[in-house]
Amino acid sequence: MSSHHESIIREPLVTGDNITYARVTNEVLIPVENKPNKAWWIGFTVAALGALLWVVAVSYTFWTGIGAWGLNKTVGWAWDITGFVWWVGIGHAGTLISAVLLLFRQNWRNSINRSAEAMTIFAVICAATYVVSHMGRPWLAYFCLPLPNQFGSLWVNFNSPLIWDVFAISTYFSVSLVFWYTGLLPDIASIRDRAKGTRRRVYSVLSFGWNGSVKTWQRFEAVSLILAGVSTPLVLSVHTIVSMDFATSLEPGWHTTIFPPYFVAGAIFSGFAMVQTLLLIARKVLGFENYITMFHIEAMNKIIILTGSIVGVAYLTELFIAWYSGAEYEQYAFLNRVSGPYWWAYWSMMTCNVISPQLFWFKKIRTSIFWSWVLSIVVNIGMWFERFVIIVTSLHRDYIPSSWVMFHPTIIDVCVFIGSIGVFFTLFLLFLRVLPAIAMAEVKLLLKSASHQAKKKLMAEGKVDPVQAQYYKESLTKYDSVPASETV
Repeated sequence: MSSHHESIIREPLVTGDNITYARVTNEVLIPVENKPNKAWWIGFTVAALGALLWVVAVSYTFWTGIGAWGLNKTVGWAWDITGFVWWVGIGHAGTLISAVLLLFRQNWRNSINRSAEAMTIFAVICAATYVVSHMGRPWLAYFCLPLPNQFGSLWVNFNSPLIWDVFAISTYFSVSLVFWYTGLLPDIASIRDRAKGTRRRVYSVLSFGWNGSVKTWQRFEAVSLILAGVSTPLVLSVHTIVSMDFATSLEPGWHTTIFPPYFVAGAIFSGFAMVQTLLLIARKVLGFENYITMFHIEAMNKIIILTGSIVGVAYLTELFIAWYSGAEYEQYAFLNRVSGPYWWAYWSMMTCNVISPQLFWFKKIRTSIFWSWVLSIVVNIGMWFERFVIIVTSLHRDYIPSSWVMFHPTIIDVCVFIGSIGVFFTLFLLFLRVLPAIAMAEVKLLLKSASHQAKKKLMAEGKVDPVQAQYYKESLTKYDSVPASETV
């Protein structure tokens, strides 16, 4: 059965009488309409404990100051900015899958875009918590907003890359949230129509009066394309701006023009890896094998190969440019990364980000559920090490040897990071309980197109009797005259 569904979702060519719109709705809404299973409760309990740990660690940081972290006079940025950039990167794949692939009419996105979009929202929330908590005076965070002086704050310094971060992240979050919620409207209406009592009233409000008319669908599709067009530049701009936190400085190891494209490729790389990690678990726990097929898994693995190779080229380019520049401080910064006290972090980064994705060239590994899941986790471990290497190894040895110092994370550093992962998975698991993880309306459009193509094929091959042929002919005429979205 899974291979049958796979051919439908990949290329709408064949269909069967046992695959109906009602069946898609019933299977996708099982986690939403029924009590959670044991696996969900175990995952949610662990994630909630992680979120509680985050609350405790951040509260302690606010109470005592960022001196609770392992920062010192030389290494002023460490795990806080590492976590911030890591979470922003993870949030990149959602917009790419939703917006860019929509504009390029890639139908294989339809089964994975909903979860990827949700992942983007939650990852950006986790990144935003780092922005506030590392300020030292988080109660003055509103100083980052361009408020008039009457509000008790001065206008912000727009020359500061940190202010660019605030605008980039807030814009990215706002557009991604609107895009995600707009796509949910048809599916929320489906839940509303099946719900009763209080749940029906809640989903009625959330569906914004969706009635499924032709005009509603036309507006929906128009707005989706507009939002996709607006979101696509954000894929390039957001992590480019994040990279300028480093590239616009004069710090050896940071002051380089390769950072913007390098950071964007790395963000897509880590984002797709996290999508793979989440969807392979959801596929098994929620029983979505018929919708998240091996075709989707293999397609994402191919993108991981591509972006991982780009990141590998960027690593080698950095080393070459440092050597070719003739700047002794730049050369030492990279020599220190490769063979200095943090050599283990550099080579962990190279192993996880450059070597491990190349295993996906082998089809047996690329189509293995187990290895796809393991390597997706390895990639995100490597991307965390990448950010750590860029930040800490560039700072811990200054121009003056007397200021050289090693960075050692404290228990609060560790708890804030682990806690942010708990916050992320808590939000994601709650999302799986209240909203459909698969875009039902878009999958149904593919089923409709599949039925259309299958009927044409059977008629062309003469494999139907005259009565059935007349029925098919009438249904095809109706199909060609009615907008695809009206029948969903």
